[in-house]
Amino acid sequence: MGLASLAALLSFSLASEALWYAVAAVLFSYLGTVYWLFEKPKPGKLMLSLVALTSLGGTLFVTIGQFSQWSEEAPAFLENYDLPVPEGHDITTAELEAIAEHNHWLVISSDFLRLFAHVSSGLLLGLTMAAMLLGHWYLNSPTMDLIPLRRLIIAMGLALLLQFVLSAWGLWGEFSYAEQLSTQWMLFVLLRWTFGLVGVAAMTWMAWQTLKVPNTQSATGILYVAVIGTFVGETMALLLSTESLFPL
Repeated sequence: MGLASLAALLSFSLASEALWYAVAAVLFSYLGTVYWLFEKPKPGKLMLSLVALTSLGGTLFVTIGQFSQWSEEAPAFLENYDLPVPEGHDITTAELEAIAEHNHWLVISSDFLRLFAHVSSGLLLGLTMAAMLLGHWYLNSPTMDLIPLRRLIIAMGLALLLQFVLSAWGLWGEFSYAEQLSTQWMLFVLLRWTFGLVGVAAMTWMAWQTLKVPNTQSATGILYVAVIGTFVGETMALLLSTESLFPL
């Protein structure tokens, strides 16, 4: 509910089209809290589903809405990228059309990769935070079954694997087409991969192994570090992606 409230405040000035999605997520989060507090699991699960749907809807709505704007800005942006242009002879009309079509499909592939990257980023952040919060609840009720926490850690690992694939795909595209990459850019990429992906993967494995002891208190502490890692990594990815053709 706190993150949805922050999203509503930010979207008011930065992405007004997502404002009501964020407000709806805040409302459903509050109602879900009330239902779970009074031990009403069915409506509580419904509210959780609505929070996920409104959050996903806001993400898709804003991202798809940016496609047309990005397509208009793409020609100037693509000047910074080493795209195939025939040299040594006059460019024919057919070659110009081929180059334009190549650039067009390059922008489209970047758009859809960016869309999936936003969804996978939300999955990774949400599942990591949910696992950490559930781990804290075991401190209050240490006799609870460990299966729900194990399932969350497995889901967290799958979301992390998806983020690995999409980030590697974007990084490959950036290395393939960018003419030059600054040292600062490389350092940010290094931080994003070491702490935000590889580090979180190590924390996920450590939390899984710790539950075999079992020691939920230590596992919760490890998951807390994983939450920090995901926030740092995804923040770095957002900063890098704003000036890159592909999401990172």
